[in-house]
Amino acid sequence: MKRLYMIVLSLAVASMFGSCNFLDVDRYFSDEIKIDSVFNSTRNVEAYMWGITNYFGDEGSIHQNADTPGPLATDEAFTMYETLHGYNGLRLVLNEINASNLYSFETMYRNSYIAIRKCNTLFQRIDEAADMTAIDRAEIMATTRFLRAYAYYKILTVFGPPIIVGDEVIPSNEELVAYDCTRSTYDEAVEYICSELEAAAVSLPATRPIMEFGRPTKGAAYGLIARIRLYHASPLFNGGAAAKRCFGTWKRSSDDAYYVSQTYDESRWALAAAAAKRVMDMTNGGAPMYRLYTVEADSDTPALPEGVTSDPNYYEPWPVGAAGIDPYRSYSEGFNGEAVLATNPEYVWARNSGTLVANTRMAFPLKAGGWSGMALPQKIIDNFAMVDGRSIDNSSEKYPYSESGFTTQQKNFSGYRLNSGVFNMYNNREMRFYASVGFSECYWPCSSSTTSGLYNLTITYYYDSANGKLNSATDYTPTGYVIKKFIHPSDAWDGTNARRMDKAFPIIRYADILLMYAEALNNLTTTHTVQLGEQTYTVSRDIQEIRNAFDQVRHRAGLPGLSDGDLASADHMQELIERERMIELLHENHRYFDVRRWGIYEEVESEPVTGMNVDSGKAGFYTRVIPNTSRIGSRLVNKKLMFLPLPLSEIRKLPSVDQNPGWED
Repeated sequence: MKRLYMIVLSLAVASMFGSCNFLDVDRYFSDEIKIDSVFNSTRNVEAYMWGITNYFGDEGSIHQNADTPGPLATDEAFTMYETLHGYNGLRLVLNEINASNLYSFETMYRNSYIAIRKCNTLFQRIDEAADMTAIDRAEIMATTRFLRAYAYYKILTVFGPPIIVGDEVIPSNEELVAYDCTRSTYDEAVEYICSELEAAAVSLPATRPIMEFGRPTKGAAYGLIARIRLYHASPLFNGGAAAKRCFGTWKRSSDDAYYVSQTYDESRWALAAAAAKRVMDMTNGGAPMYRLYTVEADSDTPALPEGVTSDPNYYEPWPVGAAGIDPYRSYSEGFNGEAVLATNPEYVWARNSGTLVANTRMAFPLKAGGWSGMALPQKIIDNFAMVDGRSIDNSSEKYPYSESGFTTQQKNFSGYRLNSGVFNMYNNREMRFYASVGFSECYWPCSSSTTSGLYNLTITYYYDSANGKLNSATDYTPTGYVIKKFIHPSDAWDGTNARRMDKAFPIIRYADILLMYAEALNNLTTTHTVQLGEQTYTVSRDIQEIRNAFDQVRHRAGLPGLSDGDLASADHMQELIERERMIELLHENHRYFDVRRWGIYEEVESEPVTGMNVDSGKAGFYTRVIPNTSRIGSRLVNKKLMFLPLPLSEIRKLPSVDQNPGWED
């Protein structure tokens, strides 16, 4: 027994003194065996560099075993799927995650530091490749710098201030005390990451060949800077009430510095505005480098709604107004695989995503080979506008909103079929609603399948229907809605010839840049002049600039833009921006971070999830209810969830590393 005790004790000590994630010492000796052959030629160096990207998860994996908490950890998704299958965003809100067990998030933390170490190794040894040209060296160094900055960005957004190791590849044979270090502050991390991206952008190519789609470009670096600067300017990280409430006592133990600034600095909004404008101003051959994806109107395109007077440009041809394009196809085809992925002008940075394709099965009808359970809460449904841009609380007589009765005739527009017999709540809604939401009596073409009964489907979620709760304890929608945004009309999961269109996940797209710009300008109270790289920008709360940016997103969706009254109040304008981001960027991994940085997380997440009554047949289905599941009451809302905890193993190894607030126990 004593011998057994000593063996167990030895193993415990060994685990305590194992490598820290930011060192990647576990892999050190394996890498060293191969390293000399890696750096003897440019070709090998490039292969080593692109191999680093394997340590970044598929960005389209936002629901299951993901690098990010994603939609299931916020108010834009809900499911009855068992968390044991890797739905770790759901685990987070059900209080199943702690510093001892972070599931896939610990893998992301570890892999990010592996990527950083490999980048640093490349920086140290790149000059050993004798055949490398100066041009090759500059691009390899720039790409590696981008990858390292991206790894830090991933840590910063999910875990908070990282340990920044600079260019150092720390030896593996030191005493543990030699590896002890402190975390950066949030401000220090932002400046470091942005400076690295600025340096990378100098030598990154402006465009990539089609066969290199997904590799970072100058625009990707600039777009990432714009997002980081916007986060940095937002209330949670810029001395707002949320910063004081969540981080007011959180100081670095080594020097008493606040991890998150407690002092407001308006100039951060100016930097964010300038960073977004830089992306907007990029050109390629004299034309804009990026623009919103649009499809020209044709005979199937519905006419713009009549009687809109709030937006004087609304009936003007695109891009000044909303006329001349098909709003349904312009929005839907950018996500469902119809647009040519590698040439979509809206992608500032996107990558092919097999996981995104596979995950469409989570929402696909049970009757058609799917799992029917990736649900949207009623809150999302209610925030989609009416077709004329009005809210459901202020609908017009011509395009009314109603929660009684059903449509009496079928409508066909832009290749979409809205069945007769659809609940009136879903009638007269904006085009992004039809592109994004699966609801009861919704039509699913599934046109690649040639098996009778598995295409041209009308799907219902009533209790006793083929896709209803009666058929499965987990594979049903608890709210009566599913996310349909990434599903192409030809996609099918069952039957002969069933196939799915390839898809890309938009890490940064131009609509996001436009909304970033509008938000940053809206938060300015005076004129600022800022420097980005070699360019100088002068920015202020210019209402015409805000209108031009915001209205492009609205017009592309077929909706009126801003009125003078909307622009008169910065607070009201912020509310409109928040609502627009919720809808335009639905299930693109923004909402989780947005509600936190705005300081509204606790408020919006405290609202119970609601939906239709899936415990009823059709007669009682169309009633707003809280789903009949204990999960609703079990959802955790706590300011400690602003960041995930650092892995406990790291905290134990490194005494100088402080844990995130609320996770100390």
